[in-house]
Amino acid sequence: MSDRVKIFLLLLPAMSVIVLLFFGGLAIGLMRSFNYMPVIGLTEPNFDAYFSIFTDEEFYLSFLLSFHISFTSTVLSCILAVGAALLLRRAFIGRAIINFLFQLNLTVPHLVGAIGILYLFSQSGVFARLAAEADLIQRPADFPALVFDPFAIGIILQYVWKEVPFIGVIVLANMQALGDNYESVARSLGASKWQSFRHVLLPLIFPGLLSASVIVFAFTFGAYEIPALLGQNYPAALPVLAYRKYTDVDLAARPEAMALAIVIALLSVIMLFFYIRYSRKRVRS
Repeated sequence: MSDRVKIFLLLLPAMSVIVLLFFGGLAIGLMRSFNYMPVIGLTEPNFDAYFSIFTDEEFYLSFLLSFHISFTSTVLSCILAVGAALLLRRAFIGRAIINFLFQLNLTVPHLVGAIGILYLFSQSGVFARLAAEADLIQRPADFPALVFDPFAIGIILQYVWKEVPFIGVIVLANMQALGDNYESVARSLGASKWQSFRHVLLPLIFPGLLSASVIVFAFTFGAYEIPALLGQNYPAALPVLAYRKYTDVDLAARPEAMALAIVIALLSVIMLFFYIRYSRKRVRS
């Protein structure tokens, strides 16, 4: 028996459970999105739920908001993570302590971080009160709206704070594995620091950066708890909108919630497909 077969047999039980739960839940959600719910008397499948959400303006506003949150959070997190990795790769006094502090919030749940953002950046939070005490503003309510705002600044702050260490650890590991020989050669040939980074180091770390950014984008696009806690009521992010329809007292709204969930999954797959395809073309070029 070959090693590949042994590995496959060892992974088969766990993979079977994962596949059954994932695709089983997906199949049930798909059937319910077609208005097939015999428990409440819906026994004739149709596309009414999809017609309903695609003709609703709130769906498109929610999609734009979710895309803005995911894209902006991912881009900012990548930029800051690469900058942090460039600093932490160098030898300096106290680097071990700084590295530990940089990775500290990896163990902090997203919900805990969201509560921290709420207490710090809301118009009744710590920073608003400190600004009022320092006479920078007349009252805490005059503090800029960073939470429950239409631009989802509070949500993006939370995701960036949480995901920068995640991406940074991956990028830093890639940099340390590569060493600085390639950059040294480029510098010896007359390249500046920016040129050696842009044309030598960045292409080498890009595959790892891409993998981490794809994970962050997919997570932030489909996450519920942070937009529900820090986001505005209208328009809400797509997962929040789906949950509201699912918990509606009218059980007939459940198919719309399931349709939204299926659409969220499909949109995530489509956007990630084009994102990876475009990024791979850049790597090859």
